[in-house]
Amino acid sequence: MTTVEFFFDASSPWTYLAFTGIEKLCAETGATLVWKPILVGGVFNTVNPSVYERREKPVPVKDAYYKKDMQDWARVTGITIGEPKVFPVNSVKAMRGAFVAEAKGKLPAYLAAVFKAYWTDLRDISQDDVLRDIVGGIGIDPDQFIQAINEPSVKDKLRANTDELIARGGFGSPTLFVDGGDMYFGNDRLGLVRFAIERKKSRTA
Repeated sequence: MTTVEFFFDASSPWTYLAFTGIEKLCAETGATLVWKPILVGGVFNTVNPSVYERREKPVPVKDAYYKKDMQDWARVTGITIGEPKVFPVNSVKAMRGAFVAEAKGKLPAYLAAVFKAYWTDLRDISQDDVLRDIVGGIGIDPDQFIQAINEPSVKDKLRANTDELIARGGFGSPTLFVDGGDMYFGNDRLGLVRFAIERKKSRTA
């Protein structure tokens, strides 16, 4: 059985685009999907500080194309990606919450709500009241959720996933690994991921 690890942070619009297709891809190819929440800021700080340099010294023509490209992908994908007032956002609480939601069997619903809240509804997902609304809407007790995301064990899980991605050569979100060592970066690599899975299946047939 092929395994696809999906390292992700909801603060990335490109990750939102990839999220909308990753479950379907794995279901159609028979691959096992492993969710790996990370804190992408920790990745940038350690191995990819050029992200911050680009923000400080933007290239207008590249930024204009970047915005067009993102909206082209959003239309193809069928989602709405706006411009949050708070960007970049501190996603640490939301990403810790992914572990809580997963433990309750509600991770995909939680992520869909978090992505929509930030990128479509333009809400600040760093705020407890926003997270409370999100989890309440999918049947998770908000008080229990807030308590859980502050547990040391949950904090450690997020840190461990982030460190793992760095150690394995990752530099941003979304990053995907097919069967451990075959790495892909970006929402536009899902087609390549599918091809890699199908190729592995054909070799073992």
